[in-house]
Amino acid sequence: MPEAIYAEGLVKHFGDVRAVDGVDLDVPSGSVLGLLGPNGAGKTTVVRMLTTLLKPDSGHAKVAGIDVVEHPNEVRRSIGLSGQFAAVDDYLTGRENLQMVGQLYQLSGRDAKARAGVLLERFNLTDAADRPVKTYSGGMRRRLDLAAALIVQPPVLVMDEPTTGLDPRSRQALWAVIQELVRAGTTLLLTTQYLEEADHLAHDVCVIDHGRVIARGTSDQLKAQIGHDRVELVVHRRDDLVGAGAVLATHGRGEVTVEDHTRKLTVPATGGARLLADVIRDLDELGIAIDDIGLRRPTLDDVFISLTGHSAEASEKSRTEDQPAKENAK
Repeated sequence: MPEAIYAEGLVKHFGDVRAVDGVDLDVPSGSVLGLLGPNGAGKTTVVRMLTTLLKPDSGHAKVAGIDVVEHPNEVRRSIGLSGQFAAVDDYLTGRENLQMVGQLYQLSGRDAKARAGVLLERFNLTDAADRPVKTYSGGMRRRLDLAAALIVQPPVLVMDEPTTGLDPRSRQALWAVIQELVRAGTTLLLTTQYLEEADHLAHDVCVIDHGRVIARGTSDQLKAQIGHDRVELVVHRRDDLVGAGAVLATHGRGEVTVEDHTRKLTVPATGGARLLADVIRDLDELGIAIDDIGLRRPTLDDVFISLTGHSAEASEKSRTEDQPAKENAK
């Protein structure tokens, strides 16, 4: 498939900080690329360059086949952008917000009104269409923001952490909308801190750290780099942690990890259900009661930890995402 987004050697400095250091990207038309990385890794700076909000210091990029530096206005007509925070006017109604965006895209008043009506229905906002947005819930504001990004039916959609702060139900509802758009042929570049989100939505995943791409592949391919499945075990009594650890060490393929406060032990392993049965038998022979046991596949969080040295959750707690870019934008 032709590439809807292509970037080669993108570099961006902010003073002495090399925020993006030679990033290459390619996103085939009609696919979803999940862009993952710790806060401050350069994800938002990459997004800003691809959407013409920042000029790269070197390298080049095309979106929808259009050079982002040479023809920025044409790029803007071909993309929809949903940022980390819903860019809607609290004092306008949902309908007025969408009509305003349509007219900013130079739609006629009639076309902007018609398009707003279609999107309000599509995003299940019809009942609230004529209420001020300041009365909307977080999920409704997010849906309205996404609707605004689609006002001109762009072939390429860029979403920068679109579900941050949403409750699980609102997040899943937004996922359903995104999947519908992709099935209809929209290309999506998605940055996210929720690894489950990338696992669920992305065809390919790109991990970026310190401004560089450090891994790229499907979710399954990246998980395969971690290696073995793992046995996770929760003992009923904390006093049995040592004995259970010895059993797992016998059957496992690596170091046993012990979390004393949760009474959980974990070890890399191979052997599937048969191995699990052997572990349970040995624990029973030692009289070690268990509250839970399971064979787990590697997750994208395991990949994230392996590649960057910490979890996405820890990254979220120390949130400093692209501060130089934000300061520059101010």
